[in-house]
Amino acid sequence: MAHRALSRLCQHSRCIRQRSLASQSQVGASSLDAQCAAGQVSGLDSQIRLLCSNRSPIVYNQFQSLSRSFQSSALLAGDIKISVPSMGDSISEGTVASVAKQAGEAVGTDDIVLQIETDKVTVDVRYTTGKPGKLKEMLVKEEDTVAVGQEVAIVTEGEEGSKPEGSKEKKEAAPKEEKPEPKEEKAQPPPKEEKPQPPKEESKPSKPAPSKGPASGGAAPPSDKPTGKPGRPERRVKMTRLRARVAERLKGAQNTYAMLTTFNEIDMTNIMLLRKDFKDGFLEKHGVKLGFMSAFVKAASDALHLVPAVNAVIDGDELVYRDYTDISIAVATPKGLVVPVLRNVDALNFAGIEKAINALGKKARDGTISIDDMAGGTFTISNGGVYGSLLSTPIINPPQSAILGMHSINQRAMVVNGEIKARPIMNVALTYDHRLIDGREAVTFLKRVKDIVEDPRRLLLDV
Repeated sequence: MAHRALSRLCQHSRCIRQRSLASQSQVGASSLDAQCAAGQVSGLDSQIRLLCSNRSPIVYNQFQSLSRSFQSSALLAGDIKISVPSMGDSISEGTVASVAKQAGEAVGTDDIVLQIETDKVTVDVRYTTGKPGKLKEMLVKEEDTVAVGQEVAIVTEGEEGSKPEGSKEKKEAAPKEEKPEPKEEKAQPPPKEEKPQPPKEESKPSKPAPSKGPASGGAAPPSDKPTGKPGRPERRVKMTRLRARVAERLKGAQNTYAMLTTFNEIDMTNIMLLRKDFKDGFLEKHGVKLGFMSAFVKAASDALHLVPAVNAVIDGDELVYRDYTDISIAVATPKGLVVPVLRNVDALNFAGIEKAINALGKKARDGTISIDDMAGGTFTISNGGVYGSLLSTPIINPPQSAILGMHSINQRAMVVNGEIKARPIMNVALTYDHRLIDGREAVTFLKRVKDIVEDPRRLLLDV
């Protein structure tokens, strides 16, 4: 394609030379054509510079623009390079978590080529420029560190590649053929179950031990890493960037904040009855299930307006009071803890909150959550009760100033109107930055959450 473009460039050069003063220069047209045909772009460029130095500078500009157009067309017709996309304002690099495509495989439009793990989120690198083709070369491998804009793969547009499904079936068939072999080895040892012989071989136990080690070395390189003792197997796994970042932020919060936790307990009887009475109609109308999170999110939003200090943050020697409520919901994923944000919660109803939580939770578990989904947030709610936690002291999510911890619901004996009754009780905890929030404000906030959850009618009456 490049030679074809250059030949066209030669034809165009002849036309321009006829309209210019090129015939009067020391450079002959024959030498210029010869260099064009040979594909010597640099030599052609220098000849054109000499040709147009004093007589016709506009000719060189025409050649230069024409050359650029031919070069770009040649690139479009050839290989397409895939680069690392922007991963957020504060993220400049990441680690290759997984490679989805191998050299020779077919690549379609919007296919995921690889995944990059950053400090905050996992980013999908997709093939979005050009027509379907074949992956010519993968320039990186797993656990490589890549930067924004770095080229990671090359795709040949228009060529047919192998389907990954076929390779997977072959890989699955291979282990099936390997399974009968170990079974035969296990069938042979039984006849050698003579226990009197081992004492004779007691003097040579050290030699077979190392020989057995290398024999299984093909599948046991990870077991060589541990410094383990016999019968004490260990494994060492490199910490993910997300896990390392979470550890750094949480420890930083402990070192920076003057954290204090206050507790209360909530009688869940009324909210559970409300859910029982309207769960079917709620699901039929809104397409989502009615859970307890929506009630706690609305209660927290109301309490944040009642106690603005809990929604504030320290910035240097100033206090920043936010008059809006963007609540972060802590979600545990296989790769670590992420906190997507519900925007403008005070403007959402129960159905809007449940839909937003379900959508963000699915994205977090699927690894498709973006930086924008987690940016900001003025307050955090963590629900450890889904795992059975009875009580905990959550750690503040920087740079916020407080976090609400929900826990499991358990039947407990409570005194109600002078009678002892079994009630579903949830313990709640509020960890706050005592540098900014006083005890009175923290207790008032948590008491307001308790009152609204125990009687949601307060939201309608604003009392």
